[in-house]
Amino acid sequence: MKLTQQQIETFHTEGWLFLPELFNPEEVDLLRREALAIYDQHRPEVWREKTGAPRTAFAAHTYNEAFRLLGAHPRLIGPVEQIFGEQLYMHQYKINAKSAFTGEVWQWHQDYGTWKRDDGMPEPRAMNISVFLDEVMPINGPLLLVPCSQTAGDLKASHDIATTSYPLWTLDDETVTRLVKEGGIVAPTGKPGGVLMFHGNLVHGSAGNITPYPRKIVYLTLNAVSNHIRTPTRPEFIAHQDFAPIRPVDDDALLRLARSPRQAAE
Repeated sequence: MKLTQQQIETFHTEGWLFLPELFNPEEVDLLRREALAIYDQHRPEVWREKTGAPRTAFAAHTYNEAFRLLGAHPRLIGPVEQIFGEQLYMHQYKINAKSAFTGEVWQWHQDYGTWKRDDGMPEPRAMNISVFLDEVMPINGPLLLVPCSQTAGDLKASHDIATTSYPLWTLDDETVTRLVKEGGIVAPTGKPGGVLMFHGNLVHGSAGNITPYPRKIVYLTLNAVSNHIRTPTRPEFIAHQDFAPIRPVDDDALLRLARSPRQAAE
C-alpha cells in the first residue's frame, strides 16, 4: 500500500487523510468479533466507562492473533513509513468503543501532548492510524478534527480527569475556538474498513453517542524508531517499550485467518 504524491501533500496540508474501505468485509467481520470478545474480558488492558460499558482495550496485538496481524499490516505500515521516511514501532495500540447509548465524550486534545508529557517522546514523529470496525456516521460520535491545526505546534494543555474515565491532556475552550475559526471542523465518516490517519498534533475530540449504533475504531499509534520514548511513566501495555521495527505481514494474512478452520468453527 502506497500513498500518491497528492495524498501525501493533502496529509501535510490538512493534517489528516481518509482512505475508504481499505479492509474488506471478511477482514472487518473478523476484527469486530474479536473486539467484542476482548471487551467481555476482565483484564487490566480493558478500561470501562463509569457505566461499566467498555471504553478502550489496550495492547490487543499482544494477546489476540487477529489484532497482531492488523498491527503489522502493510496497508497500515506502508503509508506511515512513507510519511516519516523510516521504520516504525508500535507506541500504543487500542480498540476504542463508543458504545451505543452510553459512549462518552473525548475532550479536545492533541495526542502528542500526552506522548510528550507522559512518555517522553522527543518529537511529533508519531501518528494515529485508525481502522473503522463499524460504520462511522455523523450521529454516532464520529471523531471531530480541526484541519490544519497541526501547524500550531505543541499547545498548552491541562490534565483533568474529573469528567472522563480516561486521563487526557486537554485544551481550553479559547484555544479550540481560535483554531476552529481558522480551520473549521470536519467529521470523517465512512463504512467499516475505512482508515483514517492524522498528525500527532492535530486537534481532535468526539461527542458522546446516544444512538443505538455502536462505533468501534482501532487505533495504532505508530512511532518512528529514532523517535522512541525516553521517560515513560505509564504502564507498558499503554506506552510500549519494545522499540523493534515492525516487520509487515503478508497482505492476505487477515483474510487467511478469517477463513481458517478455527474461525469457521466459531
